[in-house]
Amino acid sequence: MRLAERHIIKSTEPRFAPIDALAFQSKNLYNAANYVIRQNFVYGWGYLNYHKMAQLMKSHPAYQALPAKVSQQILMILDQNWQAFFEAVKAYKTEPTKFTGRPKLPKYKDKIKGRNILIYTIQAISSKELKKGIIQLSGTNILIKTQVKPDQICQVRLVPKCDSYVIEVIYNEPESPLDENPKESVASIDLGLNNLVALTSNQPGFVPLLINGR
Repeated sequence: MRLAERHIIKSTEPRFAPIDALAFQSKNLYNAANYVIRQNFVYGWGYLNYHKMAQLMKSHPAYQALPAKVSQQILMILDQNWQAFFEAVKAYKTEPTKFTGRPKLPKYKDKIKGRNILIYTIQAISSKELKKGIIQLSGTNILIKTQVKPDQICQVRLVPKCDSYVIEVIYNEPESPLDENPKESVASIDLGLNNLVALTSNQPGFVPLLINGR
C-alpha cells in the first residue's frame, strides 16, 4: 500500500522561499499549457492531450525552468483536470439536475498569487543523498531528512497551502499478512491535513473509516 511521510514547511523556514519559487514556476507552466489547450479547444481544433502537449511545450521557457521530469508531471495533472472536465460534461448531459450549471473549462491559476503542486518522481531525486537518508530535489539545494527506505520511495510532492507547504514523501509499504485470530485488537488513527481522521483496525472484516474534515 502507498503511504505518505509529511513535512510541514512554514513561511518562517529558510526552505519556504525556494519551494515557493518552484510552486510559482509550476503555476507558470500550468497556465501556459492551459492557455494552449483552451485556445485549441474553444476554436474547435480538438483537445490536445498530454502526449501532444509534452511535445509542444518542450521548448517553452516555463517548461525548461523546471527539471523535465517535473514539468511532465505538471502537464499530466493538467491533462487529468481536463479529463475530469470531459467526464463532468458527459454526466451533465445525462443528468443536468445534479449540477448547478454546465461544467466550466479548467481555470487558470492567479497570475500573482497562484501556486501549483510539484511532483518529483524518484528519477528527479538525488540517489547519492538518498543513501544518507536525505532527499535532495533535482536542480535545487532543498534537503529533506526522511525515515523512509530509499527503495520504497515513489515520489515527493510539494503541496501549496495557505501559509505553508506540505512535503509529502510517497512510498510503498508492503502489507503484512492479516492474522485471522489476533491476540490483541488494534486500531490505528491517522490525523490528516485534508481529512479529519482515518481509522483502521487489525480486526477481520473491519471497514476502514475516512472522515473529511473540510
